[in-house]
Amino acid sequence: FPYQQEFLIRMVSYGASAERIQKALLMGRSGAGKTSMRSIIFANFHAKDTFKLTPTINVANSKFRFMDNLILNLWDCGGQNQFMEQYFESQKENIFKNVEVLIYVFDIKSKEHEKDMNEYKKSVKNLKEFSENAKVFCLIHKMDLLHESKRHQVFEEKKQEIIEASEGLRVDCFKTSIWDETLYKAWSKIVHFLIPNIKILKKNLKEFKTICSADEVVLFEKSTFLVICQEEMKEHKDAHRFERISNIIKQFKLCIMTTNYPHVHSIVVRNKNFRAL
Repeated sequence: FPYQQEFLIRMVSYGASAERIQKALLMGRSGAGKTSMRSIIFANFHAKDTFKLTPTINVANSKFRFMDNLILNLWDCGGQNQFMEQYFESQKENIFKNVEVLIYVFDIKSKEHEKDMNEYKKSVKNLKEFSENAKVFCLIHKMDLLHESKRHQVFEEKKQEIIEASEGLRVDCFKTSIWDETLYKAWSKIVHFLIPNIKILKKNLKEFKTICSADEVVLFEKSTFLVICQEEMKEHKDAHRFERISNIIKQFKLCIMTTNYPHVHSIVVRNKNFRAL
């Protein structure tokens, strides 16, 4: 399908604008799971291997390129007490200035609830001072440690508490775990928010879906396999299908990296009812 291929290339380049660097803070108390999730999303770690990771010392700065012209400048801030104090005092301008998004991770099983919320409030206060237009994403993490029957209620209660403590800043909350697709859903929403010209990209994706006569088209980021955007012909029952695909493909790619065929060009899944490319 040469025309479709040509259009796909044009769609992804979507009138590329100048290179844009977006600063994101990844914060939360020590042991909340920040470095584990960063390693799974950006460094191709298996969830089962994250126990090998050591605590982040001070700030670990990394840069990741998305869609050619977006560079995510991710500051993974160690959550030990001595570092948290420095972030809110001597380093506060350096840490909180020019921030596009704050990603704050709460350990749902933490035994220091009051201290967790106090440090979140300090983060919000400094964010309002130095980056008042920043967006906040709160990941309520390690939800797998709760019984399934309690997860929704606990999440909603925590979400409400976070919103009340956010001093009017824009905040979205997600329940996450490194053991399922929820982690990919949360990080996909974060990256989607940061992509410049996302409306143009969605318009082109819709046109591409029409050209291909496809029921649904979804655009994933190549290295992380996070969902950038999607267009569908009809509503689907499975609201988590894209994140599940992300997880499955990422795990498949990790498995074949140890074989003689480490590079994936394309994958086709087909049965009598559908074909997925």
